Amino acid sequence: MTSRAKAAHVGSSLSVIDILSVLFSEITSVSTAGETDEDLVFVSKGHAAAGTYSVLAHTGYFPVDWLDTYCENDSPLIGHVNKYGVPGVAHSTGSLGHALPFACGKALASIRQGSSRRYYVVLSDGECDEGSNWEAALVASHLSLTNLTVLIDRNRLQSLQGTEETIALEPLADKWKSFGWDVEVIDGHNHTEIHRSAFGKIENRSKPKVVICETIKGYGVSFMENSVLWHYKSPTGEFLTDALEELGRRE
Repeated sequence: MTSRAKAAHVGSSLSVIDILSVLFSEITSVSTAGETDEDLVFVSKGHAAAGTYSVLAHTGYFPVDWLDTYCENDSPLIGHVNKYGVPGVAHSTGSLGHALPFACGKALASIRQGSSRRYYVVLSDGECDEGSNWEAALVASHLSLTNLTVLIDRNRLQSLQGTEETIALEPLADKWKSFGWDVEVIDGHNHTEIHRSAFGKIENRSKPKVVICETIKGYGVSFMENSVLWHYKSPTGEFLTDALEELGRRE
């Protein structure tokens, strides 16, 4: 998709795709689209659009052949996650730091309405530089939004360099704990761990929860892994051939 469209963010899509696969597979299996209590996933790192659309297509939200139109003129599958005309997308994102505040409002409304709906927000780690996320984190804790779960794609790279060189995030887990959240750190490529952390023991919570998912940018393609180059670069020629071959061997 990114090669054909000459689009960016293949590395970001590969780092988060396991998280998205677990979330949308679970939501799809337990909910019917359009129900008032359907759980929702907000993909705040909207630049991972190729990965998000791929997961949505393969979990049945829309036909897989739509993916062939990614980033084409008049296609709803634009380069940052778009809700208009794209089933399964709960909120348009691209400018970072928007989805968590929005989800806090939705979560509060659901609690006051007596709804059982749950909200899941996927953040990038670089997105934790945004002050709007920390304001939302304070609000979520203060209002005891126990129906809210944040999953952070902790691949430790952002636009041009490492997260710790840009604006140091560590100790990231301690920061969230100090904001009044339950915190868990897991392997962000292990589907069993993701499922257990995101969906386990929801009813017994007294706080909102954040799951810090340790991931690898460009996961599954050796020359993309942990390389900031593939934040913007799209694979062509031998890069594309080699990447597809490596991913095919993993199936």
